[in-house]
Amino acid sequence: MANALANETSPYLRQHAGNPVDWLPWGQEALERAFELQRPLFVSIGYAACHWCHVMEHESFEDLATAALMNERFVCVKVDREERPDIDAIYMEAVQLLTGHGGWPLNVFLTPDQTPFFGGTYWPPESRHGMPSFTEVLEMISAFWAEQRDQAVELAARLAERLAADAAREPSSQPLDERRLDAALGVLGESYDRRHGGFGAAPKFPPHCAIEFLLRRGELEMSLQTLRAMARGGICDQVGGGFARYAVDATWTVPHFEKMLYDNALLARAYLHGWQRSGEEILLRTCRETLDFCLRELRASDGGFCSSLDADSEGIEGRFYVWSLDELQTILGEHAPAAIAYFGVTAQGNFEGVNVLEARGPEPEARATIRQLLLEARARRVRPALDDKRLASWNGLMIAALAEAGGALEDARYLQAAIAAATFVWQRMRDAQGRLLRSFNDGQARIPAYLEDHAFLLEALLALYEASFEERFYEWARVLADAMLERFIDQQHGGFFATASDGERLITRRKDLEDQPIPSGSSSAALGLLRLAAFTGEDRYQQAALGALRLGADVAMRFPRSFAHLLCAADFHVAAVREVALVGADLTPLERVVRGAFRPHIVLAGTRGDGSSAIPLLAGRTPIDGHATAYVCERFACQAPVSDPAELAALLA
Repeated sequence: MANALANETSPYLRQHAGNPVDWLPWGQEALERAFELQRPLFVSIGYAACHWCHVMEHESFEDLATAALMNERFVCVKVDREERPDIDAIYMEAVQLLTGHGGWPLNVFLTPDQTPFFGGTYWPPESRHGMPSFTEVLEMISAFWAEQRDQAVELAARLAERLAADAAREPSSQPLDERRLDAALGVLGESYDRRHGGFGAAPKFPPHCAIEFLLRRGELEMSLQTLRAMARGGICDQVGGGFARYAVDATWTVPHFEKMLYDNALLARAYLHGWQRSGEEILLRTCRETLDFCLRELRASDGGFCSSLDADSEGIEGRFYVWSLDELQTILGEHAPAAIAYFGVTAQGNFEGVNVLEARGPEPEARATIRQLLLEARARRVRPALDDKRLASWNGLMIAALAEAGGALEDARYLQAAIAAATFVWQRMRDAQGRLLRSFNDGQARIPAYLEDHAFLLEALLALYEASFEERFYEWARVLADAMLERFIDQQHGGFFATASDGERLITRRKDLEDQPIPSGSSSAALGLLRLAAFTGEDRYQQAALGALRLGADVAMRFPRSFAHLLCAADFHVAAVREVALVGADLTPLERVVRGAFRPHIVLAGTRGDGSSAIPLLAGRTPIDGHATAYVCERFACQAPVSDPAELAALLA
């Protein structure tokens, strides 16, 4: 018999609908039941592609005896962290404060008023490796609640105070300038892995935001070497394109096999920018193969993009992606020797007796044919499960990547996919009052959108406007920016709350300043608003953005890996930003100049008509002598207009 999760639209929650645990979704019913029964809430948080979430489900949540104990002693709540990042962020921070580490599955025990007093991540069904069993944890917490409830409530109150402290962070009094950004670059270099690329030791996560900051600052050694290393490693799907969530080792060889939309969107953009900086073919190819994977495997029929592909298939992690030596020889025939050398395949394998393919050897001439043969063979395997919910924020990241690639590469497929996704979000993921919603599945959008949804879409819509010159995207961006200023800004301390002023009341209202693992909503809001201020000249956008930058500036300089997107926004703020306006019938030669290089300190407006537009940058701009014309301004002081692409290139150099 199914529990209450059967009626949810989240694939992750529905995965647990058949558990014998009496799961409830987060909401009023669960909270009222905890108050009525005076039981602790057991809140278990995860996501559909999470391998260890599946493991704990099979070991514990499907076990009748364990489920009976959970149902008897607790009110049990399941949360999809991707639908509810607000809940996840609060209780992740709580568990990190309690234990020193975090991750998913995230399991936390709350008082009936939602305040945490104990938590952890994965617990095994039997005690091992110094970890208690899950049933031992349940018994311990049940006894603690029954016998020492006052202590549990006191502990929860102290923890709630610490969780609320971050929202009152005071802004920095230090100036944001080139010197401080260079110092942050130096700190970032201290953890750089000069042998394998990336930062720190295993496990290694793709440092997309850090790469963007490095490229913006003109640092090519760390950024390009990391991009090359990831492209050649097993974290990059050498057959189908796209990236896994992270590598379990320092060499980027063995991935944790789940594929997330956000990683692939952010990495596609980083590879595009790396290619624009360097001209290296491997970076361009990786960008294209990543975007093509997303279009092929993550794009829904409605134009939106699905959230992830599971790490497991047939109950085994990575099974869909790995190969034996015999398989490759059978499938590839005459191409096998070259492919085996290229992919580094051995009879022993590099992952549990089989091979995660890398691209370390000499590249075969028939690479495209080899990939196609393997892709066709893999298509006959049981596919990993698809989490087909569409999230506004993650779609924003994908829209931005496709828009930039479509413009820079003059690839209509990418640009049209970006337009379709943006149109889907705008038409299908807003409520009757026009407010943005977070999640879409089964034909319905739900959950009021968070700061990150508004901010990522703001950045995306400006990128899409710049790639298409369709003014509706600029107008939509203004709507989102004004909503952020109305409903998310902190008038007292500056910056932005992660949740809206009229959103659900949780135990604290947080500000998300840190990138983990996606860019922080606050930093994205700052960068989007700074760019919009350059388009409009409106100081209210600039001041709101600076409030967010000042809140995170000091900690970002000390921990640049965790605050890299904020550093990107700060870099834009201190740069000599140029406003470029193109007008005329045939803008293509001028567009190629602007889009053909990585130009992070430019905003671009254009019209193929007579110059009439609602966009301030285009006001009064007309073609000179009937020729397409470029106007280049800096802080609204303009150079003489030019029509020659070479002259435009010189102005932008």
